[in-house]
Amino acid sequence: MATKIRLQRHGKKGKPFYYIVVADSRAPRDGRFIERLGSYNPNTNPATIDINFEKTLEWVNIGAQPTDTCRAILSYKGVLYKKHLEGGVKKGALTTEQAEEKFNAWVEQKDGKVSGKKTSLSTAKEDAKKLALIAEAKKKEDKAAAIAAKNAPPVEEVVEAEEDAPAADQAEESAE
Repeated sequence: MATKIRLQRHGKKGKPFYYIVVADSRAPRDGRFIERLGSYNPNTNPATIDINFEKTLEWVNIGAQPTDTCRAILSYKGVLYKKHLEGGVKKGALTTEQAEEKFNAWVEQKDGKVSGKKTSLSTAKEDAKKLALIAEAKKKEDKAAAIAAKNAPPVEEVVEAEEDAPAADQAEESAE
């Protein structure tokens, strides 16, 4: 029986949520499956991937073929890299300790990238919030100034007339 590791869609329209399952290749997409390996939620940023690493590695080693999307997910989580390293151990190119060391170094590097992306996204979100708050405060001040100018009595005309009067007095004194 040909088995596939693939996604099984759940969730509502426009908000998909997927289970990562092992199923017979002839079974329908959302139909019968052999075993559920994890879940994938593309709605979050970065996407949330939760898989049972050992079960997934076991299925890949016995020949289950992942679909293109599942291959990308398994590669992202390191299942395919772990399989590659185990193949090197079987051939004698690496020792088990060397393979574990390489895999752990890769996992640490990957975690650093993911945490860096999460922090950059959170700081960008906070900065956008601050800028929106500043823009809103400026808009509010402008609106308040416009309302105050509209509701103010016409004091400006009286002030101009008083300023013109001393100028006229000075003109008369200089003429005398």
